[in-house]
Amino acid sequence: MVNLNVNIDDYTNQVLAVIKAKNNLNDKGKALDWFAKEYGEEYAEKEIKEEIIKDMMKSYKEYKRKHPNRRMTMKELDNLCGVE
Repeated sequence: MVNLNVNIDDYTNQVLAVIKAKNNLNDKGKALDWFAKEYGEEYAEKEIKEEIIKDMMKSYKEYKRKHPNRRMTMKELDNLCGVE
């Protein structure tokens, strides 16, 4: 659990109050948690799936087999992993 002291505008305060009321939550901190759980995966995955890690390791091993003495730049690594 993390304690957070934030300044929010009036609109954000109203949104959190509505979420709190609609979901019968105790405080606006819980409303913020609810909002993050509801919409957070659009921005960040909750946890990395094991299959993604295995696929990345497989790609890396294949690359090292093909290019044993070559160093990879961060841009090349991002391209290999499908990151833009």
